[in-house]
Amino acid sequence: MTSKNVLVAGAGIAGLTTAYWLKKHGFTPTVVERATEIRDGGYKVDIRGAAVDVIRRMGLLDEVRRRATEVREATFVDRTGRKVAEMDADLFGGRSGADVEILRGDLARLLFDQLDGVEFGFGDSIVDIQPDGTVRFEHTPARKFDLVVGADGLRSATRRMVFGEGDVRELGYYVSIFTVPNHLGLDRAERTYVEPGRTALMYSTRGAADAKAMFLFAAPPMDYDRRDTEQQRAILAEAYAGAGWEVPRLIEAAKSADGFYFDSLSLVELDRWSRGRVVLTGDAAYCASPASGQGTSLALVGAYVLAGELASSDDPATAFARYEQEMRGFVTANQKLGPANVRGMVIAKRWQIRAQLAVLRMLPHLPGKERMAGRIAARIHRAATAITLKDY
Repeated sequence: MTSKNVLVAGAGIAGLTTAYWLKKHGFTPTVVERATEIRDGGYKVDIRGAAVDVIRRMGLLDEVRRRATEVREATFVDRTGRKVAEMDADLFGGRSGADVEILRGDLARLLFDQLDGVEFGFGDSIVDIQPDGTVRFEHTPARKFDLVVGADGLRSATRRMVFGEGDVRELGYYVSIFTVPNHLGLDRAERTYVEPGRTALMYSTRGAADAKAMFLFAAPPMDYDRRDTEQQRAILAEAYAGAGWEVPRLIEAAKSADGFYFDSLSLVELDRWSRGRVVLTGDAAYCASPASGQGTSLALVGAYVLAGELASSDDPATAFARYEQEMRGFVTANQKLGPANVRGMVIAKRWQIRAQLAVLRMLPHLPGKERMAGRIAARIHRAATAITLKDY
């Protein structure tokens, strides 16, 4: 293929992995990122199934395992903090076999470190893409590229420019994640508290002095400024007013927390992922929502397949069509996980919470618990392995 000069929008997992494989196949990627640097830290993410194979093909599996969170236990507590159920963290997270959990920022930093020689434009963003490949930026002069890869996440500006609005389906839930002091003294452990319509949890990972707080709650679609974190903090505080356990302390910590994140749980659903010189990957193309547990795996696999098809095709249109053909079934299987999973994470009725906790409390003591545990993870495993990776 003669179209070798490629602009990648977004330096998240999808963008960095795309740049890695493009460079590996002889392309010249340039990455533009709105943030001023690679975002370290962040929440914990899973690498499962086919995505583990992608990491292995990058020669990074040992490095990823050295950075694993090593969270060992997941405990459910009541409003006073009393333990009401406990289970193995891998079982709770649906992990099996070679699956691994890592902080998102640790994975991003590891990927970034493999990209020596790749040009990065931090603190900048795309404002216009012309049919001939000319791209105008917010802060730097316009440049011409053969191809543009939109890997800029759920709220992708690239997708909006090329495909317009209306491709994001909100699931009726919101999520917030941020860093907090580890005042509970957690050691590679997770604590979860559930009330009707809202869930709060706090966890610590290997070697971290602080902890992460995560909130999931049901709510109708809200109109708010996505760049106004003060407004988002206020929405979160209102949603958890009167909640028990450590929630008031965590909400207070949110006022000055590092890395505050707030967004809806949503799916991106598109009939096609490319138009002209522009192609989408990762959350920009097929966000499955954090509730799926598969966003990172979709990003890793999608980037591998996209770059591989570009490398093995004579023209971009053929490559884009093959990329969609390879990925569509995998995406569909993984997007189904989010709506199903979130109903077990945010529970509407108090009696349903009691029933779920009773099952979790009994599970470690039941005969055949390993078989039952395997069934819990099997649905996620089937989706995570619902693609056979080609050798490009």
